[in-house]
Amino acid sequence: MKRNILMTIILPFFPIACIEKTAKSNIPLHTTQMINTMPAMVNDIPLPAGFKRINYPAISFAAWLRKLPIKKDTRVYLYNGKLKKNQEAQYAVLDIPVGDKDLQQCADAVMRLRAQYLYDQKRYNEISFTDNSGKKYTCPGRVDSTHFERYLEQVYGMCGTASLEKQLHRVNNFNAIQPGDVLIKGGSPGHAEMVMDIAVNSSGKTIYLLAQSYMPAQNIHILKDPMDGDLSPWYEVKTANSFIYTPEYLFTTAQLRRW
Repeated sequence: MKRNILMTIILPFFPIACIEKTAKSNIPLHTTQMINTMPAMVNDIPLPAGFKRINYPAISFAAWLRKLPIKKDTRVYLYNGKLKKNQEAQYAVLDIPVGDKDLQQCADAVMRLRAQYLYDQKRYNEISFTDNSGKKYTCPGRVDSTHFERYLEQVYGMCGTASLEKQLHRVNNFNAIQPGDVLIKGGSPGHAEMVMDIAVNSSGKTIYLLAQSYMPAQNIHILKDPMDGDLSPWYEVKTANSFIYTPEYLFTTAQLRRW
C-alpha cells in the first residue's frame, strides 16, 4: 500500500483495498452522546463482563499503548482537516497528530506508534524501519520533536505495508496475540492495523482491540467490531475461524506479525 491503488472487493461488505469507503452520512447520529461518554485513554475502554486486562510491565509497549489519550470528539478527520466520509468504522479516536500531509496512512500509523514509544523511552537507536530494497531508515539519535516528525515523514515516504510486513516477524499461533502486534497485508493494495490491548476471562477466552489509520491520511482510531455489536469494540480470538472481519478490511489469522 502506498498511493494510487484500485479497490478490490472479495466480500459484499468488506473492501480489501486500503482506500476510503463512502458512507451515507459524514457524522453518525451517536456522535454527540459518545463525545460525552468517551474514555480518557485506551486503558479506560470498558471491558465486557467477566474479562480482565492482562498485566504488563510499566515500561512495556503494551502499557504505553494503554496510556494513549482518546479525543472527546469521535469523528475522524483527514490530514487536510476535512471529515472522513465513512464515520461508522471507529469507536474512538486517538489524540495523536496526523500531520498536514497525506502521509500517515495505515502502515505509517503503525510505524508512528512504535517509533513514538521508543522515542519516549529514549531508545533512539532502536527506531529503524526498512524499505523494500533493504535500506534502513534509523532515527538520527536524540532529536527534538520537530526533527523527529521530519524523520517520520521520510519513513512514511519510503516504507509501507510491503516493507513493514518483511520487517516484522510472523506470529505462528494467533492465540499468542499481544498488544503491539500488527495485522498486516503487504502490497498494493495492502493494509495494517495494530493490536492495542488484550483481556481474558476465567474461561480462557481472549479479546483484543484494534486501531488503524487509512487512506487518505487520517486520525488513528480504535475500530468497532462489525461482527459482534455486543462485544464491540473488542474482538474475540477465534482460531477456528481464520478470517478477521474489521470495518474496512479483511485479514486472516496468518497475517499477525510482531516487532
